[in-house]
Amino acid sequence: MPLSRRALLGAAGALAAPVPLRAQARFPDRPITLLVPFTPGGATDVQMRALAEAASRHFGQTVVTENRPGAGSTLGAAAVARAKPDGYLVAQMTLPALRLPFMQRMPYDPRRDFTPVLHLTGYTFGVLVRAESPWKSWGELVADARARPGRHRWGNTGANGTPHLAMVELAERERLEVEHIPFRGEADAYPALLGGHIEATAAGTGGAQMVADGKLRYLNFWTRERVSRFPEVPTLLELGYQGMVITSPYGLVAPAGLDPAILAALHDGFRKALFDPSHLAVLARLDQPVEYLDSAAYARFMAETIDLEEQRVERLGLKTG
Repeated sequence: MPLSRRALLGAAGALAAPVPLRAQARFPDRPITLLVPFTPGGATDVQMRALAEAASRHFGQTVVTENRPGAGSTLGAAAVARAKPDGYLVAQMTLPALRLPFMQRMPYDPRRDFTPVLHLTGYTFGVLVRAESPWKSWGELVADARARPGRHRWGNTGANGTPHLAMVELAERERLEVEHIPFRGEADAYPALLGGHIEATAAGTGGAQMVADGKLRYLNFWTRERVSRFPEVPTLLELGYQGMVITSPYGLVAPAGLDPAILAALHDGFRKALFDPSHLAVLARLDQPVEYLDSAAYARFMAETIDLEEQRVERLGLKTG
């Protein structure tokens, strides 16, 4: 039987109709891997695992953390730079990962090889010693290092990382001769400190519980204001080190060329995780502030930071090859 005009129009409309939602690809439809460029057990690992757990709930898919320590916290960035831009591999972008390409040959270009997802927070750094050590203040540690040149070993969380360079600057300002010992993260530095293999270490707040347990002692913090949990510990500014407010901000990046819709989905899921109460509790325990920037603002921040780090390497003569 011949079709009516209404039936013909209906058939044509059906052919032109958009693909049903169930037939469209949904992101994410499988687990996401979050690369953490530090060892398990440190402050970064604790925070990133809490973020991943919260993100898993908001994405409806598991976010798996994978530790890639070493190489100055650049291995996560290097892996993402080579990855397929499908949104299923993201990494923590550290300040050293933006700095090191100007110091030595690296397998990525910080200006070209990444899609910034969002900015998260910054570290609360400080210098720690064993609680039973004779140094009750930063001044006493400096005085002993000056009296015994070459005998002090000061740890840090990675060669050419922010704690390493800050400790080098502190030693230079005080004209001290000390040996700087890099570790793959603070989780590796604490056993060396507790075992007496180093006199002090610069690290984040992963050791705060050991301070509370009477095993370690903070001598200073590198924040602008005193840390509320340790109000007796002075900042570097208070100790007379002008301009030394050091927090080493970080966020998450994906490979370059990411589809805008996938970027939006990644941003939204991780933003919800950032402000999830369970994750906020971990940040509070680590004395790290929320420093949220969306994808566009983080891209601008990264670009400005890259320029500043390039200038810093030139100014301080840090290029190594």
